[in-house]
Amino acid sequence: MAQKIIGIDLGTTNSVVAVMEGGQVTVIADDDQQRLCPSIVAVNDGAAPLVGYPARNQLVVNPRQTIYSIKRFMGRRHQEVAEEEKNISYEIVGGPEEMVKVRAGRRIFTPPEVSAIILRTLKDRAEKFLHSEIQKAIITVPAYFNDSQRQATKDAGGLAGLVVERIINEPTAAALAYGLDRKQISKVAVFDLGGGTFDVSILELSEGIFHVLATNGNTHLGGDDIDRRLVEWVYTEFEKQNAFPLNRQPQVFERVRQEAERVKCALSFEDSESFDLPILETRDGKVFNFTRRLSRADLESLVRGIIDRTINPCRRALDDAALTPEQINEVILVGGSTRMPLVRRVVQEVFRKEPNTSVNPDEVVAIGAAIQGAVLSGEISDVLLLDVNPLSLGIETYGGAMSKLIFRNSPIPATAKEVFTTAVDHQTAIDVHILQGEREMAADNRTLARFALSGISPQPAGAPRIEVTFTIDVNGILNVAARDLATGKEEHFEVKPSYGLTEEDVNRQVDESIEHAFDDMDRRMWVEHKAEAERVLAATHKALSQHSGKLDGGQLEKIDALITRTEKALAAEDWHELKSALDALNEATIPLAEVMVTEAIKKEGAPGPSGHDPGSH
Repeated sequence: MAQKIIGIDLGTTNSVVAVMEGGQVTVIADDDQQRLCPSIVAVNDGAAPLVGYPARNQLVVNPRQTIYSIKRFMGRRHQEVAEEEKNISYEIVGGPEEMVKVRAGRRIFTPPEVSAIILRTLKDRAEKFLHSEIQKAIITVPAYFNDSQRQATKDAGGLAGLVVERIINEPTAAALAYGLDRKQISKVAVFDLGGGTFDVSILELSEGIFHVLATNGNTHLGGDDIDRRLVEWVYTEFEKQNAFPLNRQPQVFERVRQEAERVKCALSFEDSESFDLPILETRDGKVFNFTRRLSRADLESLVRGIIDRTINPCRRALDDAALTPEQINEVILVGGSTRMPLVRRVVQEVFRKEPNTSVNPDEVVAIGAAIQGAVLSGEISDVLLLDVNPLSLGIETYGGAMSKLIFRNSPIPATAKEVFTTAVDHQTAIDVHILQGEREMAADNRTLARFALSGISPQPAGAPRIEVTFTIDVNGILNVAARDLATGKEEHFEVKPSYGLTEEDVNRQVDESIEHAFDDMDRRMWVEHKAEAERVLAATHKALSQHSGKLDGGQLEKIDALITRTEKALAAEDWHELKSALDALNEATIPLAEVMVTEAIKKEGAPGPSGHDPGSH
């Protein structure tokens, strides 16, 4: 008997786990018969973390150590989520260029670590239901998640003790759940507005084949933004009413935010609802409350601009699929935010038809993931899923342009090759700068990774032939190779986010609790970064002793300062700061490395390089 593969919808607001049993998909409930698991983790020093409803229950009394909406920070740098960071109660740490981390109690967590706690809870729930160990899972992500966000999700699954068999897009999973028994050819639009992200996908369903034609979306748009708009309305109205601003202490902010969420949900079914927030503020012995009735029309007026931001992605997806609204047979709604009557009216305006409301928007994604799990385990044999790559992938070329190798909405898995050359005489190395995005210039797109191909034989500009190969797997995760066709020298690089865990890390942690997993990862990261720091410092000191006279004063001063910073981080045994210092030191020593290469070439009688292509140091 094949091992069960569970399906997990790891959501911004709620998460769900489902499994195929006896030809039917079951959404698995907890001991209290709750099918949804709030995506909230409460960290209490010295105790196991709380997950789901228990964590949500302590959000107001312990907001600094209760983490929610972590999905919005998965695979993200601080500069990418500056607005989101302003609207949470827990503490975010790190510099603008660094990956987001969360401080809760005495620990610092990465978003994959927090997500792993949620996934572990869902895994335990499934094992209790099935009375057997679960090792494999399908995990869904927004269709517009980039490579770093997908890698972060896969890392979270590994930390939770799961082999992630496939990462699939949420709208695609929803279409699987909707169309499993449908045999006729139909064009389907999946409109997915969740707590933190928005996606729209256009699919063709035909005889068990699910072919994604196009996808679009916005990973900074969801129900959280509606809640935030209501929170700001409360703060504005309170100040108008009382002539002084309401404080933004975490406990008060969380009370307002939770009440805003409750009122928003109620107004999907009622014409009006009251805000009821007693004892929000006390001044000079006087208690200040906030009570105000809000109509559905008032809410829609407040948030219409937010909902309208879903319109253009829908139109772009239709254009990419070369379809008109009239050619769409069905529109499926996914995500709790699609319960809002305003959202349903906007969907009807765009697609010119009533959306299908027969599926549960909170559960349909997990159901589709469970179906895909059954396909991979062999329980279902007549379903084929053909997904697409949501964003273009390419490299930087001379002059700072982006050359795209795999275009958005290309079917995956996919492989693309292109031959590049050098732009500078006698160039011996290239910097392969891997990018994701749709803009023409590299600086306007997202950097995924960089790696170097060295050992190129010095030749006149335009003579070397460098073959770059991009391979994107069924999870939408990228591998890159660069090869000098003349010498056969080749470098491979699996694109991983900067917090990425090695396979050994994940395997070692599979059978351990989340608490032990965190400790193990911290220890490993310290050992690895300590060894790298010692190597880099030794090499830098040696290079400076031989070539410092070739650098200007500003370059030397910057390198010396970063050497001191790195040595201090080593002494403090702080691997987070050590990694940041090493990254900065490696960048600052690029001119020194170029001097060394130039000197080496001069000894061989060849002129030195002045730049690189594709890309440039």
